[in-house]
Amino acid sequence: MSSVPTTRKPFFRRRKTCPFSGPDAIQIDYKDVKLLQKFTTERGKIIPSRITAVSQKKQRELAQAIKRARFLALMPYVLD
Repeated sequence: MSSVPTTRKPFFRRRKTCPFSGPDAIQIDYKDVKLLQKFTTERGKIIPSRITAVSQKKQRELAQAIKRARFLALMPYVLD
C-alpha cells in the first residue's frame, strides 16, 4: 500500500444570522403561538440561542414572550 497524501477541504461553518434582526424581520409576539413553538422543544423547553442563532437581546424577548404565553395558557409548560 502506498501512502497517497489526501488534501481535505477546510471545514467551513456558515455564520448564522438572527431571524429577528434586520429590515424584514419577524416581530416577537406572545400571541403568535405558532412562531413561539418553533423555539421550544417537543417537551416544551426553550431552545438555547447557540442552536437557534437568535441574538442575545432577542433571545431575552423571545423567552419573555414564551413565558407570557405559558402564563396565559396559550402554550403548555410541559408536554408529556
